[in-house]
Amino acid sequence: MAKTQTTFFCKNCGASSPKWVGKCNSCGEWNTYTEEVIHKDKPEYKKTWKAQSTKSVLKPVLLADVEHGIDFRYELKDLELSRVLGGGIVPGSVILIGGEPGIGKSTLMLQIALQFQNKKVLYISGEESDTQIKMRAERLPFRNNDCYLFTETSTQKIGKALQELQPDIVVIDSIQTLQSELIDSTPGSISQIKETAGDLIRFAKETGTPVFLIGHITKDGALAGPKLLEHMVDTVLQFEGDRNHVYRILLTTKNRFGSTSEIGIYEMHGEGLREVSNPSEILISQRDENLSGIAISATIEGLRPLLIETQALVSTAAYGTPQRNSNGYDAKRLNMLLAILEKKCGLRMGMQDVFINITGGLRVEDPGIDLGVIAAIVSSYQNVPIDNKITFIGEVGLSGEIRAVSRIEQRISEAEKLGFTTVYISKFNKLPKQKSNITIVELSKLEEMLNYLFG
Repeated sequence: MAKTQTTFFCKNCGASSPKWVGKCNSCGEWNTYTEEVIHKDKPEYKKTWKAQSTKSVLKPVLLADVEHGIDFRYELKDLELSRVLGGGIVPGSVILIGGEPGIGKSTLMLQIALQFQNKKVLYISGEESDTQIKMRAERLPFRNNDCYLFTETSTQKIGKALQELQPDIVVIDSIQTLQSELIDSTPGSISQIKETAGDLIRFAKETGTPVFLIGHITKDGALAGPKLLEHMVDTVLQFEGDRNHVYRILLTTKNRFGSTSEIGIYEMHGEGLREVSNPSEILISQRDENLSGIAISATIEGLRPLLIETQALVSTAAYGTPQRNSNGYDAKRLNMLLAILEKKCGLRMGMQDVFINITGGLRVEDPGIDLGVIAAIVSSYQNVPIDNKITFIGEVGLSGEIRAVSRIEQRISEAEKLGFTTVYISKFNKLPKQKSNITIVELSKLEEMLNYLFG
């Protein structure tokens, strides 16, 4: 009779222990250990997908003696994903993409698989049948005659398919559905995710094949499974958006081959996801007249300048304690700006409810939009609209001074390209001497901007 062994795993970091412990010795979290059954009576089993490495290191070498590798990447027709990944797909890389159910992860990956030409792509699904995937593929405007489907969850069968087909790119949908015969626990458990992900990563590194892993998320928004999974892969992408709206945002939380500041924006249609090359079309509302409480700011996300719309609503507090709510903007920084307005500008904000919203579902951490946030707040407070051809660029200090921000030329150029006529910036920004069709108003203190706008 086969001998069964049980082991306890930490849900947070994946550490193991032969017995249950209250506090994990690795990550310090409490009550995270769960019991799982592991079957280890198959020593004769040899994994089928271990390819012979074409290049192996037999002994330690000096760093100075290591030859430079060729910076080769697979080009993507999807420019948004290419930007987020740092300029294409690195051979042998493992990319993990997570997001809420129904947000469009499978659609995005199938769309990417169909966009490749002259590349053999293997799309492995443990959640849908061949017919379901075929129905989705027929709605997409892309075709790839070398795209193969394999609906399977057993890693042993997947390994044999990988050796026989030898694909150029692999997509796994999803990592939580895979199951190894070496582990007796259910699919999605910590031990199963560690085992299956580890095998796929070894396959990617030994054969130089890029692997995309689709991952589920928990109710808290974190990727399901041990935190170790995010450390094992090369890139972690987060696909965000409201299922009630058509826009989706692709964020990078980890990238060994590029920046983690880039974002990609998509629009969901019946024919798949459309790239949004000009994000300002969704970040700036279309309106017929100027409304109070709205200001446009220029920010930088990675290498891309964006113009975003800040909406503010200021009203007298109906109850004793005023409310401070923000959507897409740091609540603590909002409280700081309100304190500056009351201390330095004499505006009585202590008994006012203040609500801030960054349109388009974007979350902005750039302090360069401080000036626009304050302009929107004062506009709503005094019920005076701001001209929709004015944009704001500047960080606000605690003494009410307007500080310089980085990459000011790119921000101004983006505003000019979109038809804005006036930009408010800090006088401490050094601008190159060049002709521009946009009027630049240089300010040193917050009171100067309020006098320009509201008298």
